[in-house]
Amino acid sequence: MAVSKVQYPISVEGFTYSYPSKPYVLRDISFKVERGEAVGIIGPNGAGKSTLCRALNGLVPHFYGGRMSGRIYVAGMDTLKHTVAELSTKVGLVFQEPETQLSGLALTVEDEISFGLSMLGYPKEVILDRTREAIEKVGLKGLEHRSPFELSGGQQQRLAIATVLAMKPEVIVLDEPAAQLDPLGKSQVFDVLRELLREGSTILVAEHEIEELATFTHRLILLDGGRILCDGSSRHVLRQVERLKSSGVDPPSVTELAHLVKTVCRMRLEDYPITVEEAVGLFAELLEGGRI
Repeated sequence: MAVSKVQYPISVEGFTYSYPSKPYVLRDISFKVERGEAVGIIGPNGAGKSTLCRALNGLVPHFYGGRMSGRIYVAGMDTLKHTVAELSTKVGLVFQEPETQLSGLALTVEDEISFGLSMLGYPKEVILDRTREAIEKVGLKGLEHRSPFELSGGQQQRLAIATVLAMKPEVIVLDEPAAQLDPLGKSQVFDVLRELLREGSTILVAEHEIEELATFTHRLILLDGGRILCDGSSRHVLRQVERLKSSGVDPPSVTELAHLVKTVCRMRLEDYPITVEEAVGLFAELLEGGRI
């Protein structure tokens, strides 16, 4: 087990879990995440995405109870042998609804970010430095003294991310962080994630926004029925249009369009685009060549 615990920020080994009232939500899940890697977890509703996210910071099974087998190591810590509080210093979890992550006690953005550090007894100087740094990273500078509940949805989610960043975790896990946001809010949140990735953060995000995941994840894991159906590079997974759709997952619109063109027109395409920029280049080339 030494290699798993030291080498990988996340190592999931034969993990199976049942809630007290719902059996086998996850079945024999195994994967590892490299340091500095961005991994997207995709799948239909009920696939087990949220449960997997909760398992990575110990909420499953410590808070939810239930039965499990297998092991999960995050930043070298066995999630079964460490408390959620201990794990929170190594893995930060951002929930789908930002309001659930806010303390409800802080009067300002600045106070909200420093709240967790204060509860853990960090020195005042460290709290101030980390709070300022987190505010700058998520783009909330100038809003330090505003009430968290006066922020827009996108700003609240960025604040939720900032509360996690202030803890300086080795791993950041996000459970559908854009699900409740308007297009602007979604764009703001994914901009923050791209910046964190450029800085070397290890990120795992469960999300339905496939187009956004296509632009910054290195790898995608497709869950369905609590099992891993596919695990590979983002391009490899997103090209499997029929498999995604049969699992209830919509591939990027441009990828599905290319698949349709190939199928209907019986056209040979070496690769499918997964971003708008790639699609523009591909279809411009096809038009210029008179192939469509």
